[in-house]
Amino acid sequence: MFRILVVDDDRHTRMLLEAILKAENYTVFTASNGEEALDVMDKEHIDLVVLDIMMPKMDGYEFTKILRKSDNNLPILMASAKQLPADKRRGFIVGTDDYITKPIDEEEMLLRIKALLRRAQIVNDQKIKIGDVVLDYNSFAVSKNGKTQVLPQKEFLLLYKLLSYPGKIFTRIQLMDEIWGAESDTGWETVTVHVGRLRKRFEDWDEFEIESVRGLGYRAVKKV
Repeated sequence: MFRILVVDDDRHTRMLLEAILKAENYTVFTASNGEEALDVMDKEHIDLVVLDIMMPKMDGYEFTKILRKSDNNLPILMASAKQLPADKRRGFIVGTDDYITKPIDEEEMLLRIKALLRRAQIVNDQKIKIGDVVLDYNSFAVSKNGKTQVLPQKEFLLLYKLLSYPGKIFTRIQLMDEIWGAESDTGWETVTVHVGRLRKRFEDWDEFEIESVRGLGYRAVKKV
Protein backbone atom coordinates (compact mmCIF):
# COMPACT_ATOMS: atom_id res chain seq x y z
CA MET A 1 0.00 0.00 0.00
CA PHE A 2 3.02 2.30 0.19
CA ARG A 3 3.13 5.02 -2.44
CA ILE A 4 6.44 5.83 -4.12
CA LEU A 5 7.17 8.74 -6.46
CA VAL A 6 9.87 8.15 -9.10
CA VAL A 7 11.35 11.39 -10.42
CA ASP A 8 13.64 11.07 -13.45
CA ASP A 9 13.85 12.87 -16.77
CA ASP A 10 14.69 9.65 -18.64
CA ARG A 11 11.50 7.93 -19.75
CA HIS A 12 13.06 4.46 -19.91
CA THR A 13 14.45 4.80 -16.39
CA ARG A 14 11.03 5.85 -15.09
CA MET A 15 9.39 2.87 -16.78
CA LEU A 16 12.00 0.43 -15.47
CA LEU A 17 11.82 1.65 -11.88
CA GLU A 18 8.04 1.72 -12.02
CA ALA A 19 7.96 -1.93 -13.15
CA ILE A 20 10.42 -3.01 -10.44
CA LEU A 21 8.51 -1.25 -7.68
CA LYS A 22 5.08 -2.41 -8.84
CA ALA A 23 6.39 -5.99 -8.79
CA GLU A 24 7.03 -5.43 -5.07
CA ASN A 25 3.43 -4.25 -4.60
CA TYR A 26 4.22 -0.56 -4.22
CA THR A 27 1.88 2.02 -5.74
CA VAL A 28 4.01 4.10 -8.10
CA PHE A 29 3.72 7.65 -9.44
CA THR A 30 6.20 9.23 -11.85
CA ALA A 31 7.43 12.69 -12.77
CA SER A 32 10.09 13.93 -15.21
CA ASN A 33 11.43 16.79 -13.06
CA GLY A 34 11.11 18.49 -9.69
CA GLU A 35 8.28 20.78 -10.75
CA GLU A 36 6.15 17.86 -11.92
CA ALA A 37 7.00 16.01 -8.71
CA LEU A 38 5.71 18.87 -6.58
CA ASP A 39 2.50 18.88 -8.61
CA VAL A 40 2.05 15.14 -7.97
CA MET A 41 2.66 15.62 -4.25
CA ASP A 42 0.07 18.36 -4.13
CA LYS A 43 -2.54 15.84 -5.28
CA GLU A 44 -1.34 12.51 -3.91
CA HIS A 45 -0.12 11.12 -0.62
CA ILE A 46 3.47 9.93 -1.14
CA ASP A 47 5.48 7.79 1.30
CA LEU A 48 8.93 7.96 -0.36
CA VAL A 49 10.66 9.56 -3.36
CA VAL A 50 13.27 7.97 -5.64
CA LEU A 51 14.94 11.05 -7.11
CA ASP A 52 17.31 11.74 -9.99
CA ILE A 53 19.62 14.76 -9.70
CA MET A 54 20.21 16.16 -13.18
CA MET A 55 16.82 17.16 -14.60
CA PRO A 56 15.44 20.16 -16.53
CA LYS A 57 13.35 22.93 -14.91
CA MET A 58 14.05 21.78 -11.34
CA ASP A 59 16.82 19.35 -10.45
CA GLY A 60 16.95 16.93 -7.55
CA TYR A 61 18.95 19.23 -5.30
CA GLU A 62 16.46 22.08 -5.64
CA PHE A 63 13.47 19.76 -5.18
CA THR A 64 14.97 18.40 -1.95
CA LYS A 65 15.76 21.87 -0.62
CA ILE A 66 12.18 23.03 -1.22
CA LEU A 67 10.76 20.03 0.65
CA ARG A 68 13.09 20.42 3.62
CA LYS A 69 12.50 24.18 3.88
CA SER A 70 8.80 23.43 4.21
CA ASP A 71 9.55 20.94 7.04
CA ASN A 72 8.54 17.99 4.88
CA ASN A 73 10.47 14.97 6.19
CA LEU A 74 9.43 12.61 3.41
CA PRO A 75 12.16 9.94 2.86
CA ILE A 76 14.21 10.68 -0.27
CA LEU A 77 16.51 8.22 -2.06
CA MET A 78 18.69 10.02 -4.60
CA ALA A 79 19.58 7.85 -7.59
CA SER A 80 22.18 9.44 -9.86
CA ALA A 81 25.00 8.73 -12.27
CA LYS A 82 27.01 11.30 -10.31
CA GLN A 83 29.46 9.23 -8.27
CA LEU A 84 31.96 11.76 -6.90
CA PRO A 85 32.05 12.16 -3.11
CA ALA A 86 31.34 15.89 -3.56
CA ASP A 87 28.07 15.09 -5.36
CA LYS A 88 26.99 12.74 -2.60
CA ARG A 89 27.93 15.26 0.09
CA ARG A 90 25.86 17.93 -1.63
CA GLY A 91 22.90 15.55 -1.72
CA PHE A 92 23.11 14.90 2.01
CA ILE A 93 23.66 18.59 2.78
CA VAL A 94 20.41 19.61 1.04
CA GLY A 95 18.54 16.89 2.89
CA THR A 96 18.44 13.55 1.10
CA ASP A 97 18.19 10.46 3.30
CA ASP A 98 20.17 8.04 1.13
CA TYR A 99 22.10 7.93 -2.13
CA ILE A 100 22.49 5.21 -4.75
CA THR A 101 24.49 5.41 -7.98
CA LYS A 102 23.44 4.47 -11.50
CA PRO A 103 23.29 2.00 -13.10
CA ILE A 104 20.96 1.01 -10.28
CA ASP A 105 21.25 -2.42 -8.72
CA GLU A 106 17.63 -3.54 -8.34
CA GLU A 107 18.13 -5.55 -5.15
CA GLU A 108 20.17 -2.80 -3.48
CA MET A 109 17.54 -0.18 -4.31
CA LEU A 110 14.73 -2.28 -2.84
CA LEU A 111 16.71 -2.91 0.34
CA ARG A 112 17.45 0.79 0.72
CA ILE A 113 13.78 1.68 0.19
CA LYS A 114 12.67 -0.81 2.85
CA ALA A 115 15.27 0.55 5.26
CA LEU A 116 14.12 4.14 4.66
CA LEU A 117 10.49 3.21 5.23
CA ARG A 118 11.40 1.47 8.48
CA ARG A 119 13.53 4.39 9.57
CA ALA A 120 10.65 6.78 8.93
CA GLN A 121 8.40 4.51 11.02
CA ILE A 122 6.04 4.24 8.09
CA VAL A 123 5.95 0.44 8.16
CA ASN A 124 5.35 0.08 11.90
CA ASP A 125 3.59 3.30 12.84
CA GLN A 126 1.21 4.52 10.18
CA LYS A 127 -0.97 6.47 12.55
CA ILE A 128 -2.75 9.79 12.71
CA LYS A 129 -3.43 11.30 16.13
CA ILE A 130 -6.04 14.01 16.72
CA GLY A 131 -6.45 14.75 20.38
CA ASP A 132 -7.54 11.45 21.95
CA VAL A 133 -8.37 9.92 18.57
CA VAL A 134 -5.92 7.54 16.86
CA LEU A 135 -6.27 6.21 13.30
CA ASP A 136 -4.16 3.07 12.81
CA TYR A 137 -3.52 2.36 9.12
CA ASN A 138 -2.27 -1.18 9.78
CA SER A 139 -5.50 -2.35 11.41
CA PHE A 140 -8.06 0.05 9.84
CA ALA A 141 -8.99 0.93 13.43
CA VAL A 142 -10.11 4.25 14.93
CA SER A 143 -9.65 4.48 18.70
CA LYS A 144 -10.64 6.96 21.38
CA ASN A 145 -10.28 6.64 25.16
CA GLY A 146 -9.86 2.88 25.03
CA LYS A 147 -12.76 2.25 22.65
CA THR A 148 -11.97 0.99 19.15
CA GLN A 149 -13.94 0.82 15.91
CA VAL A 150 -12.55 -1.30 13.08
CA LEU A 151 -13.83 0.24 9.86
CA PRO A 152 -14.47 -1.38 6.48
CA GLN A 153 -11.41 -0.84 4.31
CA LYS A 154 -12.83 1.81 1.98
CA GLU A 155 -14.34 3.82 4.82
CA PHE A 156 -11.06 3.82 6.70
CA LEU A 157 -8.98 4.74 3.64
CA LEU A 158 -11.35 7.60 2.84
CA LEU A 159 -11.17 8.98 6.40
CA TYR A 160 -7.39 8.49 6.58
CA LYS A 161 -6.90 10.31 3.28
CA LEU A 162 -8.99 13.31 4.34
CA LEU A 163 -7.37 13.57 7.78
CA SER A 164 -3.87 13.25 6.30
CA TYR A 165 -4.47 16.63 4.65
CA PRO A 166 -6.77 18.61 6.98
CA GLY A 167 -8.31 21.59 5.25
CA LYS A 168 -7.44 20.35 1.76
CA ILE A 169 -10.38 19.98 -0.61
CA PHE A 170 -10.65 16.72 -2.54
CA THR A 171 -13.08 16.24 -5.39
CA ARG A 172 -15.21 13.11 -5.47
CA ILE A 173 -13.37 12.02 -8.62
CA GLN A 174 -9.97 12.37 -6.89
CA LEU A 175 -11.12 10.30 -3.95
CA MET A 176 -12.76 7.75 -6.24
CA ASP A 177 -9.64 7.28 -8.35
CA GLU A 178 -7.28 6.96 -5.40
CA ILE A 179 -9.31 4.73 -3.09
CA TRP A 180 -11.42 2.67 -5.50
CA GLY A 181 -9.02 2.90 -8.46
CA ALA A 182 -9.28 4.67 -11.79
CA GLU A 183 -10.41 1.42 -13.45
CA SER A 184 -13.30 0.87 -11.02
CA ASP A 185 -16.78 0.61 -12.49
CA THR A 186 -18.27 2.10 -9.33
CA GLY A 187 -19.71 5.59 -9.76
CA TRP A 188 -18.43 8.60 -7.83
CA GLU A 189 -21.71 8.64 -5.92
CA THR A 190 -20.27 5.89 -3.72
CA VAL A 191 -17.93 8.51 -2.20
CA THR A 192 -20.99 10.45 -1.03
CA VAL A 193 -22.45 7.29 0.49
CA HIS A 194 -19.21 6.49 2.37
CA VAL A 195 -18.89 10.06 3.65
CA GLY A 196 -22.43 9.76 4.98
CA ARG A 197 -21.53 6.57 6.81
CA LEU A 198 -18.43 8.15 8.34
CA ARG A 199 -20.42 11.17 9.50
CA LYS A 200 -22.94 8.87 11.15
CA ARG A 201 -20.23 6.81 12.87
CA PHE A 202 -18.46 9.82 14.31
CA GLU A 203 -21.30 12.31 14.74
CA ASP A 204 -20.68 12.54 18.49
CA TRP A 205 -16.90 12.98 18.17
CA ASP A 206 -15.74 16.56 18.57
CA GLU A 207 -12.14 16.08 17.36
CA PHE A 208 -12.81 16.25 13.61
CA GLU A 209 -15.50 16.82 11.01
CA ILE A 210 -15.93 16.09 7.30
CA GLU A 211 -17.23 19.17 5.53
CA SER A 212 -18.89 19.36 2.13
CA VAL A 213 -17.59 22.09 -0.15
CA ARG A 214 -20.37 22.91 -2.55
CA GLY A 215 -19.52 22.24 -6.16
CA LEU A 216 -16.08 20.87 -5.27
CA GLY A 217 -16.00 17.94 -2.86
CA TYR A 218 -14.98 17.29 0.73
CA ARG A 219 -12.40 18.31 3.29
CA ALA A 220 -11.64 17.20 6.83
CA VAL A 221 -11.38 19.77 9.61
CA LYS A 222 -9.52 19.11 12.85
CA LYS A 223 -11.22 20.68 15.87
CA VAL A 224 -8.40 20.14 18.39
